[in-house]
Amino acid sequence: MTRTVAEKRAAFRALHAEGCFVLPNPWDLGSARFLQGLGFKALATTSSGFAWSRGQADGALSRETILAHLREIVAATDLPVNADFESGFAPDPQGVAESVRMAVETGVAGLSIEDSTGDPAHPLHAIDVAVARLRAARGAIDEAGGDTLLVGRAENFFQGRPDLDDTIARLKAYAEAGADCLYAPGIRTREQIAAVVAAVAPKPVNLLVGSTSELTLQDIAELGVRRVSVGGALARAAWGGFMRAARTLSEEGRFDGFADAASGKELDAFFSGR
Repeated sequence: MTRTVAEKRAAFRALHAEGCFVLPNPWDLGSARFLQGLGFKALATTSSGFAWSRGQADGALSRETILAHLREIVAATDLPVNADFESGFAPDPQGVAESVRMAVETGVAGLSIEDSTGDPAHPLHAIDVAVARLRAARGAIDEAGGDTLLVGRAENFFQGRPDLDDTIARLKAYAEAGADCLYAPGIRTREQIAAVVAAVAPKPVNLLVGSTSELTLQDIAELGVRRVSVGGALARAAWGGFMRAARTLSEEGRFDGFADAASGKELDAFFSGR
């Protein structure tokens, strides 16, 4: 089945209407196709996972490189793709709008805009600036037809500002500015999650689970979360296996790190459709 961009976007919006779904994050074509093969209903890119695959740190890649990556992932799968679009590759609303127009043209079903600045001394945009940036993104999407889902991200917990009250104030402001889904990466406790869900209801909330957690998917669903992403965790898991095997080979001259390696025959069979 080959779905059109419009069909992917409609399916993506429908996923946010009820229930809770997992939005895993591939970093290249192979991981995207494998995740589709496992039956997931949608995918999201990961800026960190993709950057590491290019030998760069998270946040170091250009807008042009990210846009090319989005086009590649969208073309590789019939699933809707949500773009980790970082901070919109511009500090001002006009620049964010221009970037968002370009992202929409890649065929993504959704995209997120962060409120981080990249400045360690002042890691978060003032809330009025962040709201203006979200409104610009909303306007760009609406001009393109309005069917791409907009995610507003409050980066407090990722940027060393773990203030739940400020996080919630930002998310509520982003919802009012036109965000379709709200996201506060870094919140972890039941109390934090429940507070965010209640504050922005009825709009859906994305929860990041990037490490082992006492919460199951059922627990998360019962807290009212609509979608769960894993960020760079799958990429880090792959890198973890590679790094352990490579270091064992380099430092000990042993091949023990290959013990849990995937079967080449299984991979070939999967990617050849056998």
